[in-house]
Amino acid sequence: MIYDPTGVVEAKPKPLAPRPAALRGLRLGVLDNTKWNGGKLLRAIVTLLQRDDEIGEVRYYKKESFSKSADPALIARIAAENQAVLTAIGD
Repeated sequence: MIYDPTGVVEAKPKPLAPRPAALRGLRLGVLDNTKWNGGKLLRAIVTLLQRDDEIGEVRYYKKESFSKSADPALIARIAAENQAVLTAIGD
């Protein structure tokens, strides 16, 4: 028996969120996906942004597990409380 791993993914394209013209003074939400090095990478980026005085307040959030989608309530909270969001995968 031969297994064919190809398949079809059906997904409608979604537009990107509008990008801010500048980061200076924005409230930044940081979503840690709980991958082993993800938090470390995010903290390093935030440090660089703060060093350059680019961002205002920083709020941190964490997903339950990297293998699960973020809870829709968490996503809604992050969107409501912040003007920009940073997330990353860091293996």
